Amino acid sequence: MTTEMLLTEAAVRHVLLQYCRGIDRMDQALVRSCYHDDAVDTHGSFEGGVDEFLDWVWKLLGKYDGTMHFLGNMLVEVDPTDSRVALAETYGIAHHWSINPDPKRNLVTGFRYVDRFELRGQEEGWRIARRVATTEWVRVDRHEDRWPVPPHLLQGRRDRDDVVYRIRDL
Repeated sequence: MTTEMLLTEAAVRHVLLQYCRGIDRMDQALVRSCYHDDAVDTHGSFEGGVDEFLDWVWKLLGKYDGTMHFLGNMLVEVDPTDSRVALAETYGIAHHWSINPDPKRNLVTGFRYVDRFELRGQEEGWRIARRVATTEWVRVDRHEDRWPVPPHLLQGRRDRDDVVYRIRDL
């Protein structure tokens, strides 16, 4: 691998991790920054532009008390004919939970993000131009099997009051 390929992989990985932080912390501006303005996302029952995707996914996220996305295997390949294009296949697991006992509100999904990243100027950097999200499997977490987090433990928040946004000030 060349140094340029390693830098591209690091930049793409950073965008993917920012995306997950934005989704889990309900930081819509952060999620939006991961996409080019004309990006298209195919995600579950949704297919369309990034702003429509954000409207759609925020309605879904609002039905949960929390989500947590883990990314695993990631393969980033720079297009051999255009070094400003990279294709990424990323495996992940997403946990969704709610105090609502409905199984649709307490589930774990295995997924893949299959992305086309493009570098459009140094200011914009690498961003998603096209995403296809696949669902590989779904499992229900039984609400009655969950153990409540004791009140004395710090819990994550789904807003900018989460510790990740305040750690510099602590």
